[in-house]
Amino acid sequence: MSSSKKARNKRLLPAGDVDQVLKKCRALKKEQRDTFFNEDAPQKKSSVKEEIVEVQELSLEHVMEGMESIAIQIAQQIMENSNKSGFSLQIPSRAASNQIYVEEWDRIVLGPKTSTRSFINVKESRKTAITVRALQLLHKVLGNNIHITKRDLFYTDVKLFVDQSESDGVLDDLACMIGCTRSNLNVVASDKGLVVGRIQFTEDGDEIDCTKMGVGGKAIPPYIDKIDNIRSDAEFVLLVEKEAAYMRLAEDRFYNKYPCIVITAKGQPDVATRMFLNRIYSELKIPVLGLVDSDPYGLKILSVYLSGSKNMSYDSASLTTPNIQWLGLRPSDLNKYNLPDQCRLDMTPTDIKMGKELLRESFIAKNPKWAKELEIMINTKQKAEIQALSSFGFQYITEEYLPRKLREGDWI
Repeated sequence: MSSSKKARNKRLLPAGDVDQVLKKCRALKKEQRDTFFNEDAPQKKSSVKEEIVEVQELSLEHVMEGMESIAIQIAQQIMENSNKSGFSLQIPSRAASNQIYVEEWDRIVLGPKTSTRSFINVKESRKTAITVRALQLLHKVLGNNIHITKRDLFYTDVKLFVDQSESDGVLDDLACMIGCTRSNLNVVASDKGLVVGRIQFTEDGDEIDCTKMGVGGKAIPPYIDKIDNIRSDAEFVLLVEKEAAYMRLAEDRFYNKYPCIVITAKGQPDVATRMFLNRIYSELKIPVLGLVDSDPYGLKILSVYLSGSKNMSYDSASLTTPNIQWLGLRPSDLNKYNLPDQCRLDMTPTDIKMGKELLRESFIAKNPKWAKELEIMINTKQKAEIQALSSFGFQYITEEYLPRKLREGDWI
């Protein structure tokens, strides 16, 4: 029998009944619950000797009090400085040099360094004015108990902000200064993420059932604080990088046969999707399996969900999800599943450079299996998209690839 015929026969093998396919996934769920969600187990403490900056969820009243405290400090400085030295703001530094990876927590946090923003400094006066103006506007938003978009904030004072990046940038500064999460400021980004599958919750009083939201599923709301009463009979969460792969899973109703929740941020993860995933993992206590492209960017996206981004390291506790398992598409899968040569793409010099940089990242260094997969990618100089599996058939990913992965417990 030819090798191509053997490969075709291998693909046609039945995945087995659902219980058999999910046996190892259920074992993973039990293991994680016994290890990471056991209240009697000793809590991991940080070995970082220096102070770190971590914000927390605050009530609306406490956030407004924090804003008013900053305003009072500014007023006191102006009144006390008879030499007309103006006022300055002490802001936690979010520079790369102040980012710390804590191995015990497997996430990036913000260090103790601060920077001074002075109103009388010519180079800093405009940035200082933008910060204070944003503080004033956000206090009004919270006073009205409403949510606005980042675009709304920009248009309240276009002449001062000039560009939206200017008003967006100070949001993280203000959250750090107040000690609250950015979502506590009631400023949100546009909907981006999607969710479908075996999960129900209440959203601002409305009952949502994500098995009955049509083929495309439900948009993940930017108002995560308005979600409560989360229920599910799912065995795992399938975290998907690409919308195309998500749509295949949604249309095939993959979650009906294999009880799961399917989530995508359609590429680079946004804040709402990251917070939503964190909530699901914390409350449902089920494994998260990542399905991304076999390239450095896919792994980088997975790392943002897992360990956080440097830009928002101050809020990594609510924006990261620990213990994410890399299900696929992994570099070793290219040969294991006999992916045709025409579906394998050559890595560009930029891809290779990024792959080598990832090898030096702490979250890779602590996981030898992830490092080995990345080395395979760099050595072969080949990458592949999830959609490459469609070369075996449009529904191959839902009917063969994922059931086999689950049955074999093939995640790392």
